[in-house]
Amino acid sequence: MMRSKLRMLLPGAVGAFALLGAVVAPSSAAPADAAAGAPSGSAAAAPFWSCTVPSGYVYTNTRSTLNCSTSGFRTQYYVQPPKDGLWACSTASGFTYTNTRSTLDCSTSSGFRTKYYLKTPKTGLWACTVPSGFTYTNTRSTLDCSTSSGFRTKYYLRAL
Repeated sequence: MMRSKLRMLLPGAVGAFALLGAVVAPSSAAPADAAAGAPSGSAAAAPFWSCTVPSGYVYTNTRSTLNCSTSGFRTQYYVQPPKDGLWACSTASGFTYTNTRSTLDCSTSSGFRTKYYLKTPKTGLWACTVPSGFTYTNTRSTLDCSTSSGFRTKYYLRAL
């Protein structure tokens, strides 16, 4: 009789431990769009999960984890150096952006956040900001640069 009860309880206990392991275990999977943009052979430029966003880096995704805290869940950031053509959750010095989108990728608590399409500034680029060392020769009103709602100005850049 005792064996039959143990046989009934064993699958449930194994399932509970498996579920607990899936919830607590750190995820090693990287976001597909962020991992695809990593330069090969360059360990310093490879994206990685971090508990902070280091100076000179941007983040492209977030997750809630126990890895960054001794008491509860905290945000962990998927960080990498900024580069031309990267969708990032923050802007970076020396870059402008040409488009935005609303996404859950960048959320540090809940809700949608803005993601920016980073571009290296150059003459002839329509950009959402005018970086240092540039002026603009034309403007247009567009939804491309919106960080909340409504139209924003886009600038046609010219290097000084």
